[in-house]
Amino acid sequence: MHNTKSIKSFFLVASFLLSTFAQAQGGATAAQANTKDNVETPQQKEITPSPAQPSETDIAVPKQQGKASENKVKASDEATSDSSKANKDTDTKQDYAFSAQTVVNIAKELAKSPMEAPDIAPKELTDLDYATYEKIDFQQNKAVWGNTPTPFSIQLFAPGYLYKDLVSIDVVENGRAFPLEVSASSFTTPTQKIDDLIAKAGKYAGLRLHYPLNAPDQNDEFIVFQGASYFRAISKGQTYGLSSRGLAINVAQPTGEEFPRFKHFWIERPSVTQKAIVVHALLDSKSVTGAFRFGIYPGSPTRVDVQATLFPRVDIQHVGLAPLNSMFMYDGTLDHSDRPNYRPELHNSDGLQIQTGSDEVLWRPLNNPKTLQISAFLDTSPKGFGLIQRDNKFSDYQDLDADYQDRPSSWIKPLNDWGAGNIELVEIPSNSKSNDNIVAYWEPKDGLKKDVPYTYSYQLTWPNDTPILAGKPHIVRSARTVSLPNNNPEVVIDYSNLSVSDLSKVAVDASISQGSIIKTRVVQNPNIKGLRVFVTFDTQEADVAELRVQLKENDQPLASTWLYRWLKQK
Repeated sequence: MHNTKSIKSFFLVASFLLSTFAQAQGGATAAQANTKDNVETPQQKEITPSPAQPSETDIAVPKQQGKASENKVKASDEATSDSSKANKDTDTKQDYAFSAQTVVNIAKELAKSPMEAPDIAPKELTDLDYATYEKIDFQQNKAVWGNTPTPFSIQLFAPGYLYKDLVSIDVVENGRAFPLEVSASSFTTPTQKIDDLIAKAGKYAGLRLHYPLNAPDQNDEFIVFQGASYFRAISKGQTYGLSSRGLAINVAQPTGEEFPRFKHFWIERPSVTQKAIVVHALLDSKSVTGAFRFGIYPGSPTRVDVQATLFPRVDIQHVGLAPLNSMFMYDGTLDHSDRPNYRPELHNSDGLQIQTGSDEVLWRPLNNPKTLQISAFLDTSPKGFGLIQRDNKFSDYQDLDADYQDRPSSWIKPLNDWGAGNIELVEIPSNSKSNDNIVAYWEPKDGLKKDVPYTYSYQLTWPNDTPILAGKPHIVRSARTVSLPNNNPEVVIDYSNLSVSDLSKVAVDASISQGSIIKTRVVQNPNIKGLRVFVTFDTQEADVAELRVQLKENDQPLASTWLYRWLKQK
C-alpha cells in the first residue's frame, strides 16, 4: 500500500543528485582510461565518460481580483508577442484566458532572451535545517477542491531548506487562469516568523495531487512535482521510488550538468466525472525553454501522457528526453554490497528494458560501478524503454520500512517518431541509498539546434513490471560465478515462463566484445517454469567487456536479449 511518509524525504535525492554528479566528474578521468568503444547488435556503444478531509468553508479557492485586462496573456492567436509582458501578466492577481497554446507562446518568447535568474526564497527559509523544514505542512483545510465533487485535490509545498527556487502555480477553470495566493496561514509551521517569511516569498516550491487511488474513501497522494523538473508518481498499491524529469542536459559531461526547472504550473480543474487531470508546465533553463502538457490518469497503472515543445536558445548536443532517475546499490548476484548489510538487495530499479525500433526486446541489468559508466544503445524510432523494478517480494529486500518490493517501474512509450539516436544509460558510483545514481533517457542523434523548435510526445506509465512482457517470458535473475576447474568467469541467467519440449533445439547465441566465449549450457528450471543458461567466457584481462546472450529456437528469439557490461574486478 501507499507509504504515508512525508514526500519531502523522498525528494531530497533531487538535490543530492547535484552533488553526486559533481563527485562523478572527479572520477570521470579514471573511467575514461578504463573504457573503450564496443558495438554490439543491436548496437550498444560504450561512450568514453566525461566526467484528511477539509471543511468546505476553508477550501483554497484562487482569488479573482477584478476583470481580466486587455493586455493579459491570451491563448492561441490572442497571445502577446512580448515575453517580459507575458511573464509579468501571468504573475498578476487577475484572471486571464488560457489554453495549452498559452504556455507554448510564453516559452517561445522566453527563448528569444537570455534566461533570467529564478526567484529565490528568503535566505532565512533556505537556511532552515531538515528537521525544521519537516515541520512545515500545507494546511489540510486549504486543499484546492478538497471538499468539492471533483475527485482530485491539490496540496502545495512551502519554499525552504533545499527548495529555494520559487514556483508560480495557477488554476484553470472554464478557460481562464488565476494564481493561487500564498498567505501566512497557508501552512502550519513551528514559528510565526516562518509564517511571515513564506507569505513574503509569495510563491510555492512545488505541488502534489491527491485522488482516491487505493480506496473510494481514501484520498491518496499519487504524483508530486518538486525540485528542478523532477516529478514522481505511483500506481495503486505502490510506494514512491524512482523519479522522472522534464529534461536532462549534459548529464556527466565535463562542462557539468545543467538542470532545467519548471518555473510555472497551470492545473486544469477536472469535471466531477473526470478520472484524469491536466497539468501544464513552463520549463526554463540557460540553454532552452519548453512547454509541457501532462495528461495524468491515476490508476493501475498510473499513466501520464506528455506533450512537449522545446525552444533551444543555443545548440545542445547532449540532451536527454524523457529522463528517468533511480537508485541502485546492489542486487546480491551480479553486484554485491561492499559492506555487510541485512538486505539481500537494495535498489529502486534493477534493470533497463528496451524495445527497439525493430521490435527486439533488451534487458540490461544495472550496476553500481567503481567508476562512472555511460552506455549508449543506438536505435532508430524506439518503441519503448524504462527502468524496471522486477524483484517484487519482501524476501528480496527484507526491509521493514522502505517497502522496496512495492516501488514502481517506469515505462516510456514514444507517441511520435523519435528518429535516430540512442538510449543512454548513466551509472554513477554511489555508497548511499539516498542518491539517485542511475539515469536513463533518449538522446536524439543531432541534438537540438538553436531557434529550431522541437516537439515530441510520449506515454509514461508506472507499472509493476515491463508492460510489453505481460504473459511472456522474463529474465528474472542474473548472477556471476566461476566455472571449474579453470576458474573462468561465468554468468547464470534465469528465464521464467519459458517452456520448451526439446532442449536440444534451444540455441544460445552468445558473444563478447573482448575475449571469447568458452562454452554455453541450457538446463530446465522447474522452480520458475523456465530455463537456466550458463555462459562461460574469457575476457583476456580486458578492463571492460560487453556481453550479449540471446536464446533461440528455430532461429527465433525465445525471450529478451540479455546485455551486460562486465567490468574487471579491482
